[in-house]
Amino acid sequence: MTKAQEIMKKKQFIKDEMDRQLTLKRSNFLWRKATKRLDSILDQYKDLPKGVHAHTDSRIFPSAAIYLTAKEYIPAEKAYCIIENAAIKNTTELEHKLARMMKNPGMAGLFVRMWDPVSRRMFGESCGFKNVFYPKEKNAYRMDIVECPYNRYFTELGCTELTKIFCENDDRMYGNLPGLMFIRTGTLGKGAQKCDFYLKKC
Repeated sequence: MTKAQEIMKKKQFIKDEMDRQLTLKRSNFLWRKATKRLDSILDQYKDLPKGVHAHTDSRIFPSAAIYLTAKEYIPAEKAYCIIENAAIKNTTELEHKLARMMKNPGMAGLFVRMWDPVSRRMFGESCGFKNVFYPKEKNAYRMDIVECPYNRYFTELGCTELTKIFCENDDRMYGNLPGLMFIRTGTLGKGAQKCDFYLKKC
């Protein structure tokens, strides 16, 4: 099994949405074509740093490969809808799991405190981001992202419009968690100068 096939196997939630919107024959055809495109993209960007690969290979490149392939055969609006609907379903399920966790005593405060080490490790410069980190604030966490690999590589691959789906994943994941407030005024993917991220315990 190629690396692209392994990655696509983990994107069954996107395949399910494609199956829902298209005939199974058309869906299977596009999936095979997208897997081949993903192989090509992975080869094109094989020399990226390990931290950047953590985002490109698992999220950016497969989404781009599926979308770019699909819109060669179906209307672009429908191709976009497949990616967006799959993201909504996937992140909503994750949000429900997080929401159940947040109901445990002390979890909201712990969730806020963990964001400093997590963001520096997963969303720092080694992963292709550029950030502004703010001084620590009791029961709150704040940072800005001023450069983002999602915006960069979706743009390079010719599908900038997919970036905002991933911006909106944050709203879906953190916007309705019990005991927490998530505040965002803009994102790079929606034309702002930064993605601001402010999470606060209520």
